[in-house]
Amino acid sequence: MEQFLEILKKNHSVKSVLPSQQKVELFLDGLMSILFPTYSNKVYSTKEKLEEAIALNKSYLNLLLLHVNDLLKEDTDKITNDFYLQLASIYELLVLDAKAIEEGDPAAKSVEEVIRTYPGFYTICIYRIAHAICQLKVPFIPRILTEIAHSKTGIDIHPGAKIGSSFFIDHGTGVVIGETTVIGENVKIYQGVTLGALSVSKEMAETKRHPTIEDNVVIYAGATILGGKTIIGQNSTIGGNVWITKTVKGNSMVYHNPELIIREKK
Repeated sequence: MEQFLEILKKNHSVKSVLPSQQKVELFLDGLMSILFPTYSNKVYSTKEKLEEAIALNKSYLNLLLLHVNDLLKEDTDKITNDFYLQLASIYELLVLDAKAIEEGDPAAKSVEEVIRTYPGFYTICIYRIAHAICQLKVPFIPRILTEIAHSKTGIDIHPGAKIGSSFFIDHGTGVVIGETTVIGENVKIYQGVTLGALSVSKEMAETKRHPTIEDNVVIYAGATILGGKTIIGQNSTIGGNVWITKTVKGNSMVYHNPELIIREKK
């Protein structure tokens, strides 16, 4: 027991301790409320109130960065400012995502409904925030953010993935999008889709392991697309439950043709 306690003591003496879930969610919920009042019903009705809310949210992000300060290439203030300089661009992308969902789903009654209730949009929001932070070479924090979405929605998007505008995840449960995935514009993905790697070898960590999905592709439920050299060409439709490890040229339709037997019960 004494030896075990010494091991624990050594672990607890590490200078860099990751931020709590509560601190990360405080930053995330605050930022989502600033971007979309529908998300939390918080209304910042004047420019001054918005500036105050943004300043407070910047302090939350700066606090998170202090936990990994020893691993950063830039100081926390610069990274924080660089992130908020991207906020308008992130917002523009999210508006396009919300509109794509509202226009593409017959069940969606309004953009406000999409923002408030759709798990796909919630996950895309967190992904775009986490991706921007990831691009600033911040460790740990982006993964903690996307795992919040993963735990709540069942949608797992690595913050390193590159995803174009007007992205639509319908239903979403079980979707997996790997670190080196590249997705173009106007892509729609249904539940249970995996964009993964053919190999999980550690030696491939710095290579492109996940597929490229070009513009205007639809991927139906349960499809699995694997490999860094695999490209799904633009305007293609990938049917449900297919397994793809080779490139599919543009304007293709890929689907199973199983024999379906229906007979009367005796």
